[in-house]
Amino acid sequence: MAHPSSGSATVLDHELGRVDVFELRSRIGFASTAMARRIPADETVLDVVLTAAYSVTGRWNEDYEDIDVRRARRVLAEWRLDHLEQRRFGTLSDGEQKRVQIARSIMTDPELLLLDEPAASLDLGAREELLQLLGGYASAPEAPGIVMVTHHVEEIPRGFTHGLLLRDGAVVAAGPLADVITADSLGRTFGLELEVTQVDGRFTARAVRG
Repeated sequence: MAHPSSGSATVLDHELGRVDVFELRSRIGFASTAMARRIPADETVLDVVLTAAYSVTGRWNEDYEDIDVRRARRVLAEWRLDHLEQRRFGTLSDGEQKRVQIARSIMTDPELLLLDEPAASLDLGAREELLQLLGGYASAPEAPGIVMVTHHVEEIPRGFTHGLLLRDGAVVAAGPLADVITADSLGRTFGLELEVTQVDGRFTARAVRG
């Protein structure tokens, strides 16, 4: 999207519509299911992450810089994927593929990281492993700004500080998570009477019995 349909949007100090979005690509990391579909199934995990340094989704260069290879291996280790570096992307579990996508998105040390439902469709174990790693990454002093889209409050990791609730394109609530993830705000967002609890920095929500 080159510019919003109404109003204005500023990304990394640039107003969309007044800047070439391709100039911002190297400063933004992105992971989504749609992006995963563009990754060749026979690509090795190492190459999936490594090629992010060259802004491509398939291996095209047989001679990568050593510094890029070392960086890719370090990122894989941080996301508990180093033992899978020679596996083919298409043979991985959903949880492993999601973590590879995130590892790829941070390969270039982005200033802004966009995650589109990173925990969607994962089983409990895979979800919790991903959220644990993502929470640790988000809490690090050197972490970039992170924007994550989700439909489930249970998928909000520790380390995230602010939230935005939307209904039919309109803002229901925005601000610090403790002020946004409430029974009232979520109820107005989803049209249900809800009960919200928070334990050790994580949220859960369930419908109130009628």
